[in-house]
Order: sequence, then C-alpha cells, then structure tokens
Amino acid sequence: MKSLLLLVLISTCWADHPSDNYTLDHGRVIHIQAENGPHLLVEAEQAKVFSHRGGNVTLPCKFYRDPTTFGSGTHKIRIKWTKLTSDYLKEVDVFVSMGYHKKAYGGYQGRVFLKGGSDNDASLVITDLTLEDYGRYKCEVIEGLEDDTAVVALDLQGVVFPYFPRLGRYNLNFHEAQQACLDQDAVIASFDQLYDAWRGGLDWCNAGWLSDGSVQYPITKPREPCGGQNTVPGVRNYGFWDKDKSRYDVFCFTSNFNGRFYYLIHPTKLTYDEAVQACLNDGAQIAKVGQIFAAWKLLGYDRCDAGWLADGSVRYPISRPRRRCSPTEAAVRFVGFPDKKHKLYGVYCFRAYN
Repeated sequence: MKSLLLLVLISTCWADHPSDNYTLDHGRVIHIQAENGPHLLVEAEQAKVFSHRGGNVTLPCKFYRDPTTFGSGTHKIRIKWTKLTSDYLKEVDVFVSMGYHKKAYGGYQGRVFLKGGSDNDASLVITDLTLEDYGRYKCEVIEGLEDDTAVVALDLQGVVFPYFPRLGRYNLNFHEAQQACLDQDAVIASFDQLYDAWRGGLDWCNAGWLSDGSVQYPITKPREPCGGQNTVPGVRNYGFWDKDKSRYDVFCFTSNFNGRFYYLIHPTKLTYDEAVQACLNDGAQIAKVGQIFAAWKLLGYDRCDAGWLADGSVRYPISRPRRRCSPTEAAVRFVGFPDKKHKLYGVYCFRAYN
C-alpha cells in the first residue's frame, strides 16, 4: 500500500511540472523539457534536398530556444555549417555566422549565405552548385553552453559512368582515378551515387574506385565472370585498398552542363588532331567523356555516329535502341581508343555558354 501511495505522489509531482511547448511552422509543436532536457533544439525539415550542377539550393535548418533559459538574450547565437566527409573525424568548414560577423570558406566563398527567413532560421543557401558540393552538411547552432546539430544531404541530378584510360583497365591508383574523372568534366562517384545508378540498371563487370577509397562494381545480371551466376544482383565490394599502389578503374559522376553538346557535321572523317582543330574552328572544344554521358542521360541525346572525344576515345550515344545502333539497350557505346592518326571518325564538340 505504501508503494502504491508513493507511486501516486511521484506521478502527481511529475504532472505539476509540464514541459514547455514551442509552436513550429505547419501547426507542429515541439516539447522541450526545461529542467533536464535540451534548452536548444536544431532540426532540418528535410533530410535530403535535390538540385543539379549550376543550380541554387537551400539547406533547411531551424532552431528553437527555451525562453526561460535564453530570455535575457545575453548570449550571441553562433551558426556554423560544415560538410561531412567519408572520414567521420574530419569536417570541411563551409560558413560561420555570429551577429554581424559572417565568413565563408574555400570554394564556398561568394556562393553561400544564410536565408534568414525568420529569427530562428539558420538555413543555408548555396548558389551556382558544383559537382563537389554533393554530400552531407551539418548545421550547428551554439548559444552559451547549449548547442545542437542537424544534418542535411544534398543530392545532385546526374549520371554515373565507368572509366578507364587509354592505358587499359586496372591502371589507375586512387589519386589518378580522381584526376581522371576531373579531366572528363566529372568527379569520382560516391557509394550512394553508384548504388542509385545500380538501381537504375547500371551493370559493369570491372571494379572501380569510389570517393571513400573503396573498390566496388555494380551487377544487375549475375554471371560467371562477374561474381558468379548463382549470386544475387548487387553492388560487389572489393573493400578498401592501398590508394597509392592498388590499381583499378574508376566510377565517375557528372551532372547538367551549361553549354551545347553536339556532333560536328564535317565533310570528311578526321584524325584526332583534325577533330580537335575542327571543334576549335567552330568556336568550341572537343567534348569530354562526362559531357557525352550527361547529354545522353539528362538530355536524351541520340546519335548513331562514332566520334572522337578529348581523351582519345571514340564513342556514340544511343537513347533509342535500334538495329545497327545498340539494338538491345540505350547506352553510350564505346568503340575504343584507336590510333589517333586514323581518319575513320567524326567528332563531338562542346561549346560552353558564357
């Protein structure tokens, strides 16, 4: 009986100290326990936002304060945005704001600012998005001894493509793989990007580097040379390898471009050097591998003419499979790395818009 009475008294005492209510947008209410719970709450209304290269995006973040704790306003609010990396011990500084003091870092300078839609809005606007902006961002709000964080993922519309150089397959260490993608108007793909591409049907039986330093490859049609015929479809993982000594292919990622990709109409077939010059004469540059993949995937570009690209490879994009032009699937068809002196091919050019 004494135990029951004690339980009733405890319940009554607890009921006498209700948590403070904070009304949010859209009629939502957050309850913050003033005594023992957090006095500052940070949240992102969306866990992931989508955009594309060259676009603008807002990473949502708002904070909610306990007025009984911060009512005096003696503490300045510090808002810090960082980008998370595959190494969870490292973060890249993006933007810091404290009162009138604001600072952007690195490649974000001149492209980021706080939205400032309300007194509790810590949302970050990023303009003129680059391929490198893809990833996860942390919003941290600090007031006095209190702080809290929220994480938002920025996803970019784009395409993943496998790549190897003229030297042949399995010739790139990790650092060379990164550079190879950059040279083709792309960046090394993340696991999430490769996984999404696999879900979209990408099937490639050669292992390639990913941005986290792992080596993997996507299989939608299991077969003997590619992990075994009786295995399930999936992204095969070779694990993590020596970034300097191990050599594989690479998976690259690219997105929308600001320009025109086109096949140059020319009266004759061209050697590689003639192809480069022909694009220059047309006020353009010879196109890169990332640009032909972006045009094919994002614009539906279709042309059944093999043409030179900047890396010395010859390819052609097919969006509408048909006889003699990739009859079984839509794809960027790879002819190879022919002798650059052969006058057997046309050329794909790219003219950037100012």
